[in-house]
Amino acid sequence: MIGKEFKSLDELNDYFADEQTCIDYLARLRWGGNVVSPFDAASKVYKCKGNKYRCKNTGRYFNARTATIFDNTRIPLSQWFAAIYLFTQGQKPITSVQLSKYLSVTQKTAWLMIQRIKFLLRN
Repeated sequence: MIGKEFKSLDELNDYFADEQTCIDYLARLRWGGNVVSPFDAASKVYKCKGNKYRCKNTGRYFNARTATIFDNTRIPLSQWFAAIYLFTQGQKPITSVQLSKYLSVTQKTAWLMIQRIKFLLRN
């Protein structure tokens, strides 16, 4: 995952400089080279505009964020990746106050991110 390949937060931020790089990384991590619908794994998938896909059987649209901890948030993936890196690198997990300062987000947003990261690591 994130953190295994990067030696510092600066290196991670340099690599994930734009959102498209983050989306490509997430898609590669999630599907490899074979996109699978989160709604029907056996369904054929069509590529649409703007990093979206369409499930043939259900007719529903999805992207690399769908059905992940990143779904339904406006937080850029680069900030999510930085949060995961910071949360997993230290001896003690980072607090929401510390994370909010690192990422320049509210403490409430940082708390939500930490809760989702904890959920990810538990499952």
